[in-house]
Amino acid sequence: MASPARHLLVVDDEPHIGLLLRPHLERLGYQVSLARTLAHARAALADTHAPVDGMLLDLHLPDGSGLDLLRELRAAATTERLPVIVLTAEGEERVLREAGRLGAELLTKPFSPTKLTARIAGMLGDVSPEPGETP
Repeated sequence: MASPARHLLVVDDEPHIGLLLRPHLERLGYQVSLARTLAHARAALADTHAPVDGMLLDLHLPDGSGLDLLRELRAAATTERLPVIVLTAEGEERVLREAGRLGAELLTKPFSPTKLTARIAGMLGDVSPEPGETP
């Protein structure tokens, strides 16, 4: 189970993604913030009172590309090592290769909660629930 101190930022413009992920991740002990735009994500990342430990990032957002945000993160000393999982339905190989080159893990929508939980635990070094265990 995750330490309550772990703070995840979910950046996705689809409201149902946040509504599904937040309670699931909170049950696992994570603190979860939601952002639907790049502007909201940047504001959340700048909030020093609630530092982000990891991010789930969609590539297609209303005010730009999640890939641009990922590039910004990697260029800044304070976020260059921030663990990121890119959540995407995107099938364009060039974009996915670029996200991988920037150190992000890739998870294609739709995804199972079990797979997402394992990926988050792996990127943060947390212990994930045992297989078959309901979070």
